[in-house]
Amino acid sequence: MKKTYKELVLIGITGVILSLSACEKFVELGAPPTQVSYEDAFATDASAQSVVLGLYVSAAGNINNANMSSMTTFYPGISGDDLQYNATDATTLEFANNSLLNTNSAVSNLWSNLYQLIKNTNNAIAGLDASTSLTTNVKNQLLGEAKFIRAYTYFYLVNLYGDVPLALENDNEVFENAQLPRASVEQVYTQIVEDLRDAEEKLAAVYQGTFRARVNKHAASALLARVYLYRGDYANAELFSTKVLTATDYQLPDPAVSFENDSQEIIFQIANLTGVTTFGANYITSATVVPAYTLPEVVYNSFESAPTIDLRRSNWTSLKTVADQVYYAITKYKIASGTGNEYHVVLRLAEQYLIRAEAKAHQGDLAGAKADLDALRARAGLAALGDNLSQAQLIRAVEQERLHELFGEYGHRWMDLKRTSRADEVLSATKGNWRSTAALFPIPQGQIVINPSLTQNPGYED
Repeated sequence: MKKTYKELVLIGITGVILSLSACEKFVELGAPPTQVSYEDAFATDASAQSVVLGLYVSAAGNINNANMSSMTTFYPGISGDDLQYNATDATTLEFANNSLLNTNSAVSNLWSNLYQLIKNTNNAIAGLDASTSLTTNVKNQLLGEAKFIRAYTYFYLVNLYGDVPLALENDNEVFENAQLPRASVEQVYTQIVEDLRDAEEKLAAVYQGTFRARVNKHAASALLARVYLYRGDYANAELFSTKVLTATDYQLPDPAVSFENDSQEIIFQIANLTGVTTFGANYITSATVVPAYTLPEVVYNSFESAPTIDLRRSNWTSLKTVADQVYYAITKYKIASGTGNEYHVVLRLAEQYLIRAEAKAHQGDLAGAKADLDALRARAGLAALGDNLSQAQLIRAVEQERLHELFGEYGHRWMDLKRTSRADEVLSATKGNWRSTAALFPIPQGQIVINPSLTQNPGYED
């Protein structure tokens, strides 16, 4: 009997993707099968491509389910200080109050969903590597995409949980029996860099399909730039961000249209069926309904408003009064329901300016750092920074620009405060329950019960 390859694809994917490719306003990805034999999955270019496209669909989820975009944005956001949680769900309140239990179901679901995606990518990479019948260019493209997805997934695991099991083989028993110990943060980052370096080498600069919904060479460079910044390798962070910034494919549009799915700022986005995102659905509500997630007042007030108002504040936020209470709605995404023209923007050009500015500042190129920050400030309708800022002042200016540029997106602020060792100082001043050990989420207790090789993060032992 042939071994089935059902782990790689989702029930119902065929109908979803056929709908996508049938309408020009949505992304054209093709039609992965619901189940094919392992031997057949990588026999032809078309079948192998279908398997890899299934990985994107696995990550996308939908606006009603916990997908990668929502889980890696809302939970880190309210754990930090760039999202305010206004609802009453007890599980979510544990994140907002920095009082997570090791039995929190959202922590467990996030862990499980990320590792399921890694399991699928490992199976895809192994199948692609073993195939001898694929066209070389197609095989390289698909391997590059799968390795990017694996690296991206591990990036969030290591930043949210710290040391994590590093699974790289397609041995289902390793996952299903959950016997792997935790690998160090350094080991995980080494693998992330290896995957991204290989992906950058294999991927073409030209996008496959439409709407930049599959990663290309520049997407791998962009994520490498971020990873090197996080690791304090400022020379490489500058090198790889410059690769993206000097490409002719991207530009900074007006903030009002930055998140439309045809924006030239987008480096990579996760497509969806309707053109409506989990961000729009959660950040935008009717006039009488309080959004579950809003911008904290202190962040709203930190935007420059004189002599001109920061265009990011005027385009990406709005005041909303419900029952005499003022909330600061997040309006980067404009569409909350129905159909639209927005996907989940994962990588965009503004971040690359911020990465290069920070990298240059740390290396003493203060004029270069200022120039990169000023490019973003000009797009926001603001005057250039002063000419006599010190290195420390420029680095703090980068932090502020990152907050104003990236709030409400993929946990950037939460991870920024942790990687720069600023979490204790900043969050203890605004969050009454803050403790240093809250910088990492707990390892799900259910995983520790079934895997004696796992240990718990400090502060969550009970």
